[in-house]
Amino acid sequence: MGKIFDSLLGKTRTPAEEGDYMELNLEDYEGKEEGPALLIKIATISDLRESPKIKDEIYNGNIVIVDISRLKMDKIMYERVLKDFKEVAKDVNGDIIGLGDQRYVVLAPGGVRISRDKIGGAV
Repeated sequence: MGKIFDSLLGKTRTPAEEGDYMELNLEDYEGKEEGPALLIKIATISDLRESPKIKDEIYNGNIVIVDISRLKMDKIMYERVLKDFKEVAKDVNGDIIGLGDQRYVVLAPGGVRISRDKIGGAV
């Protein structure tokens, strides 16, 4: 071991010997394969009681695409759920946008912004 430090510090210059090297197992240094950091989840909501599950996904850092078309029949419920989702997006410093004639809502967690610019097609 002293030879290694001496050669690094430039004190002696001797050819490397077999005992100067140590084999490393790269598996010890590589991270174990984990799940993705961000998931995109799909949800359908027809009642305010289903809202907490969707909000939990946003708090857990996932993007959720929510089909809200079933809420269109009850305007009060529709507005309450959207207000709820907007508050969650604000709480996590995320983003929210409506898609497809307000049939879908996309909720994004903090650190994710949803672009309002369309790619291709008529604008």
